[in-house]
This record gives sequence, C-alpha cells and structure tokens, in this order.
Amino acid sequence: MRIKGYLNFFARKLAYNSISYKIYERMLWSQIKDEEKPGHIAVIVDGNRRWADRRSAPHSQGHESGADKIEELLRWCLNLGVRTITIYAFSTENMKRREEQEVEDILRLFNERLRRIVKDRDIHNRRVRVRAIGRLNSLPPETQELIKDVEEATKDYDNHYLNIAVAYGGRAEIIDAMKRIAEEVKEGKLESDDIDEKIVEDHLYTAHLPKSEPDLVIRTSGEERLSGFLLWQTAYSELCFMDVYWPDFRQIDLLRAIRTFQKRERRFGA
Repeated sequence: MRIKGYLNFFARKLAYNSISYKIYERMLWSQIKDEEKPGHIAVIVDGNRRWADRRSAPHSQGHESGADKIEELLRWCLNLGVRTITIYAFSTENMKRREEQEVEDILRLFNERLRRIVKDRDIHNRRVRVRAIGRLNSLPPETQELIKDVEEATKDYDNHYLNIAVAYGGRAEIIDAMKRIAEEVKEGKLESDDIDEKIVEDHLYTAHLPKSEPDLVIRTSGEERLSGFLLWQTAYSELCFMDVYWPDFRQIDLLRAIRTFQKRERRFGA
C-alpha cells in the first residue's frame, strides 16, 4: 500500500508539473507572439559531457541526447517562423583535444543524423536548405559524402536555412576567407581597393545565407563566451547565456531567450 501511495504521489506531482509547464509556455508565447522575432538564431550547444557526467553515463549518451535536442530545436524554430538556425556542433579545437574514441562516436552520430535529414519529411515539406560549415575537408570521406548528399537534396530550398558548424573555428573561417580573396586579387578578378565588408562577407562560410548575422546567439551550460563562434557575423548579435546543459534545454528556454531578445534595445555601434 505504501509503494502504491508513493506512486500515486509522484504521478500527481508529474501531472502538476506538466500542467504548470504548459501554463508557463502559453504565458511566454502570449508575451512574444506579437513582437518582432529573431530571423536568425545561432546556438552554441554546450554541456553534453557534463550532462552525462551528472548521470554517471557515458559521454556518448550525452551526445546522443544532445543530437535529439537539436532536432527538437529545429521543430520549435520552424513553428515560430525563425528563418535561419545555425548550430555550433563541433569545433576544430574539440576534434584535436577530445579522445579519439569520443571523436569517432561524435562523427558516427553525425553521420547517422545526416542520413535521417535526407529522408526527413519536415525538412522537405518546410523547404529547409541544410549546409555544413567549417573545414569540411578535415572530416572523414564518408562524412564528407553524406554532407554532399544532404546539401544536394536541399540545395533548391529557400524557405528556411539550417547550418551545422562542424570542424568549425571562427578564426579559421576568417583566414580561409582572406586566402580566397587573396587568390582573386592574384588572379586579377578583384582589386585590393575593392575589398570591403561585403567582399569579406561574400567569402565567409555563411555567404549563402540571406542574413548571415545572427540576431540572437544562445549558449547553454552556464559558460559565458563565444568560443570562436561566428566571430565576424556576431559583431552586433544579442547574446543570451543560459544555465542549463544542452540536453535539458526546453521550449520554454527558447521562448525565454526570445523574450530577452525582444526586451533589449539593439544598438549597432559602440
């Protein structure tokens, strides 16, 4: 009888929490729905490993849960009408510093999710163009081929844009852009006096986007830094740091971040 009583208590508590969550979610939605929403949201998905450590689980489980959450985030953003989403999934620094087995696990997971994207009905019905950005030639051949398959399958879509930063570094992106510009100057396609902000932006990994600068950057896990993410593009982005590990990120956290964005007075200068 006592066990049954405990079960009933936890069932009631769970139901109450679920109802409270829905009420809070509706309240947040009512607060943001009539205000301007960010057209481009960039997310630094941080905390997968610490989430797993807290549960005494393998890091691979944290990355798996984190990948599931990225798929949820995409659905939430699409439903909110956000046109562009950029995810910082895996940096060049992490590829060098993480243990070989963990890097292999992450790349295997990335390959699995790429295969799912190609067949994802929402991606095709909502006409989401998917691109990977970073030094992709440093990835294994299988991963590079899967990226090409996804990009080819979605290349004609322009309703929404999903960018996945993998093998990515902000300084590396700027260096690569400078090299491409230097080559064009050397070949006589470009005069050095013609180089301005637009020329630089046209040579960044994000040149394919209608709006390369994120309006809002969200970072989870409580860390308060950009870690080299979109260094050029985030010059005037609004930053929102959230004290939640990425796999625990909820729709109400996204709505709260958007509400924070809406309350700020954006200044494009000092």
